[in-house]
Amino acid sequence: MRLIVGLGNPGPKYEFTRHNIGFRVIDLLAGRWGVRVDRYECKALVGEKDESVIIAKPMTYMNRSGEAVRELLLKYKASPSSILIIYDDLYLPFGVLRIRKRGGSGGHRGMESIISALETEDIPRLRLGIGPPPPNGYEYFVLSEFTDREMRLLPHFLKRAADAVETILSEGMDKAMALYNARDILEDGS
Repeated sequence: MRLIVGLGNPGPKYEFTRHNIGFRVIDLLAGRWGVRVDRYECKALVGEKDESVIIAKPMTYMNRSGEAVRELLLKYKASPSSILIIYDDLYLPFGVLRIRKRGGSGGHRGMESIISALETEDIPRLRLGIGPPPPNGYEYFVLSEFTDREMRLLPHFLKRAADAVETILSEGMDKAMALYNARDILEDGS
């Protein structure tokens, strides 16, 4: 069983912010798979592709994402290594994907919450570049909307992120890392 969790903040105020790019990938996957992510359980909105793939959007707000992820793991009797966390990374340039099997939080408070709640860094993740950030005001930056240029590129970026998730599910993390890590969407001619 695989648990795919996109991070973000609930509510219309945050819907189109950089910080909610994880939610947007979940929404795209749900659309591709014909899955409704509307069942509230374990402090998250959840949908099932089939018995082997659960997709979820924590409704705890970013900084408490670990609460929902821990409850989902307990409910579905899953291990941390069977999760894939999808979230924004302001230190990666916009359009860059980075897939990792484990690691620290990199200062991302949602990931900090998950690592703390699960008591391990062995958590697979897909980081989505939203940077570079301004020299100060990181909180404002992640809670702001994308620029016009980024909005034009965003559909392609989200598609590549969803493709990467599907590659992880079908061919494994190593293959996905080889195909997707650190490639800028501009390299694809967009």
